[in-house]
Amino acid sequence: MDPNAGKKHMFNKLSKSECLDILNKEDFSRKTVSFYRYVILKDLSDFRDELYKSWNKLAVLGRIYIAKEGINAQLSVPEHHWEEFIENINSYKQFQGVPFKFALEDNGKSFFKLTIKVRNQIVADGLSIDDYDVTNVGEHLTAKQWNKAIDNGAIVVDMRNHYESEIGHFNGALLPSSETFKQELPMVKALLKGKEEKSILLYCTGGI
Repeated sequence: MDPNAGKKHMFNKLSKSECLDILNKEDFSRKTVSFYRYVILKDLSDFRDELYKSWNKLAVLGRIYIAKEGINAQLSVPEHHWEEFIENINSYKQFQGVPFKFALEDNGKSFFKLTIKVRNQIVADGLSIDDYDVTNVGEHLTAKQWNKAIDNGAIVVDMRNHYESEIGHFNGALLPSSETFKQELPMVKALLKGKEEKSILLYCTGGI
C-alpha cells in the first residue's frame, strides 16, 4: 500500500494558468484577509494536512506558513463560506479569537491557489524558539489607550524597516535603521537598554 496515498489531494496539482482560469470563472465574491498568531503548535505535518483538507473544501486560496512557534497566513475566502471558515478557525483552541486584517481594496483575485507550508519560523527573526516564550505576548491597544499611554510618557518604538518609517512615523518614536526584521531586534534591544522599567509601545504594519 502506498504510504502517501492519503496525501495525494493535499497539494494543488494544477498549473498557474489552470488555476487562474478557474478563478476568473468564479461567480462569487471573496474576502482577502491576513492573520498571524504566536502559539506553540505540534505535529506540524499532520496539522498542515488537516488545515489543507478543511480549507480546500471551502475553496480558500492563499499562502500560509506554520511552524512550532505559530501561524502566518494571507488568504482569500469565498464570502458564502466565510462563516464556515470562522467556525473552522475557532474550532482550534490555539486560534480562537485571532484578529483578522482585511484588504481595503479587494477584487477577490489576491491568490490563485492554496499553499500551506511547514517552516522553521513564521518570521525570519534570527532567534531560536528556545530564546523566548511565544505565548508571552503584549497587549493590543485601542487608539484611545495608545494615545493615553503616550501622554503618560511611554516609549514608542517603530518596528518597521527604515523605508516604511521614513514615509511616516509617530513623533518621538525610536526608529531602528534596519532593512530586515532580523537586523532590527538587536538594534531595538540596544535602544531600550536602561529603559526596562518603562512602558514600551511597539507598532508595525501588522498593528499596534
